[in-house]
Amino acid sequence: MEAFLEYRHIHKRFGDNHVLDGVSLTVARGETMVILGGSGTGKSVLLKLTIGLLEPDKGHILVEGNDVTSAREAEWMEVRKHVSYMFQWGALFDSMSVYDNVAFPLRERKLCGEADVEGRVMEKLSLVGLEAAKDLSPSDLSGGMRKRVALARSIVMEPRCILYDEPTSGLDPITSDSINRLIKRMQSVLGVTSVVVTHDIQSMFRVADRVAFLYKGRMAFVGTPEEARSADHPMLRGFIEGREPNESES
Repeated sequence: MEAFLEYRHIHKRFGDNHVLDGVSLTVARGETMVILGGSGTGKSVLLKLTIGLLEPDKGHILVEGNDVTSAREAEWMEVRKHVSYMFQWGALFDSMSVYDNVAFPLRERKLCGEADVEGRVMEKLSLVGLEAAKDLSPSDLSGGMRKRVALARSIVMEPRCILYDEPTSGLDPITSDSINRLIKRMQSVLGVTSVVVTHDIQSMFRVADRVAFLYKGRMAFVGTPEEARSADHPMLRGFIEGREPNESES
């Protein structure tokens, strides 16, 4: 298994809250890893550490074998060309059209001329089924459409890895399933490595190659979705069965 991402004994504290307490995890190239866990367990923190939005207190993060833990901002900019982040609520610019939102990373980094920008933007909007919405504003879009625009913007740089922060949060089941299908399509069409942070069990079974369960600052379980279904960890079992986990059992 060739590693794309490696987290080695990651610690992160906010005041007295020791959110990550020695997290270790390897994400293979081309796989979709789903990170499960309750609210406030540090799932999104781990994603932000991955692209330098936060810095770990201890431990090491490797991207394609390169230790980026203490990278300078210029080095992080190089990492972010290949590792893209899809924010939980899309983080679209309300003052820009759909087209301009998706084009923004290309224009900001001056990576290609405007003719190439147009080709890449329309290709990515086509992948998410939104070519006809290119001139609309984010305020004109449904929640699911906003997520798809955010996904198009995430892939316009043609990254090798996409980090998804709660991609189905706030969506109805049908729209959530459409987002899950897109995540799988990005894996099959673009060959990207994906890390999906969620507490949505249906999404986990829909997209995951492997599952990691974050509990009390550490990965309490790593395995396939079927292995997760039969795992004996009481908190994970509560998540899988859709009931309130009984912490006293753990």
